Amino acid sequence: MTRESRPVYLRLRDIVAAAIIEGRYREGEMLPSVRAFAAEQGANPLTVAKAYQQFQTDGLVEVQRGVGMYVAPGAADKLRRTERQRFVDEEWPTIRARIDRLGIDLDDLLART
Repeated sequence: MTRESRPVYLRLRDIVAAAIIEGRYREGEMLPSVRAFAAEQGANPLTVAKAYQQFQTDGLVEVQRGVGMYVAPGAADKLRRTERQRFVDEEWPTIRARIDRLGIDLDDLLART
């Protein structure tokens, strides 16, 4: 399944996950409110709430009732590991197949980066 074909709440989750991994939302910092993030992304607040719920289920955020959600300690490292594994399992096989199909030499490709 391509990223574009994934459900909207998972794509929103990916945006927040990337922000945590990249350090835009650091451990202990509050995530944007559901309403604010929904407005920023042009999404339904219920869809954003579903994405945020996934972070809570995965132990990546801590909830302070009436205040907001905060990035949990170790969230960036945990997300990085999870995202690496997902890349290797789901994305790399397609990329590797295309590299092979196009006859691209991996050493040459790596030398260009």
